[in-house]
Amino acid sequence: MTSSELWSRATAERYDTEEAGISSPAALGPTLDFLAELAGDGRALEFAIGTGRVGVPLRERGVPVVGIELSEHMAAVLRRKVDEDTLPVAIGDMATTVVPGGFALVYLVYNTITNLLTQDEQVECFRNAARHLEPGGRFVIELGVPPLRLLPPGQVAVPFDVSERHLGFDTFDLVEQVLVSHHFTLEDGRYRRGASRHRYAWPAELDLMARLAGLEPERRVADWDGTPFTQDSTKHVSVWRKPVA
Repeated sequence: MTSSELWSRATAERYDTEEAGISSPAALGPTLDFLAELAGDGRALEFAIGTGRVGVPLRERGVPVVGIELSEHMAAVLRRKVDEDTLPVAIGDMATTVVPGGFALVYLVYNTITNLLTQDEQVECFRNAARHLEPGGRFVIELGVPPLRLLPPGQVAVPFDVSERHLGFDTFDLVEQVLVSHHFTLEDGRYRRGASRHRYAWPAELDLMARLAGLEPERRVADWDGTPFTQDSTKHVSVWRKPVA
């Protein structure tokens, strides 16, 4: 059984509205360009496809997309946008669920691998990606770099958003390598509180997971536009390749 926390119906229903800022055509353009180029003429599999924020417009680009999603509520929102024949979705966890056929691309966006709260499950996620990839296929992950350099001695919290309608900060358990994202969202004059747990991982740790799964590092950049990745980058987009032979 996966350790991922399950998205509720209420969370699923408001997800697209809350993430509208990163879901516009302008914001998604570089992501779709990047993924479509890697998929080429092949099929793409999205782990944790959610409401289809990326998968649906990628399918509209002409890339055949299949999804795996743990939350039936998130998948139900996706299903309002596109039917099962156009974009099939299997309900299950991304570490063990298997769908038919081979893929040129498997991808995970928006920090989603951190929903798996143990290192073992994250390793199995890589193995599951390799299991689905055709020889020469790529596995892509978008993931933030843990902002631990922002923690002064004795502090356990780092703010990531302080705006008029939302306050967000992460608290860190450095022993267990787990962070909790806390959200206070203003609605009708009152703040709604939410929190979610994540297991953060470093780029080098992901490279080792890829090696265990038989994948080879191909590229790491700081964003979907291809900005060079440096020690000051706050996130990365990493690509590993399944060897041909």
